Amino acid sequence: MGRIKTQLVKRVTLELIRQHKDKFKDAFDENKKIVSGLTNVSSKKLRNNIAGYITRLVKNKEEIE
Repeated sequence: MGRIKTQLVKRVTLELIRQHKDKFKDAFDENKKIVSGLTNVSSKKLRNNIAGYITRLVKNKEEIE
């Protein structure tokens, strides 16, 4: 069983994917840098949660479409 994501992480992630779908890749480190550039997230933990969720969704493309 995995960890549960908060509504904030899900909402921000889905909004980023809708607006910048072609920028994200299936590598966490690259997505982490992209999230830092596109948002002004105040904490490192929140940024990493968003980047990790984006990475998971990109790897499972059927959830995005």
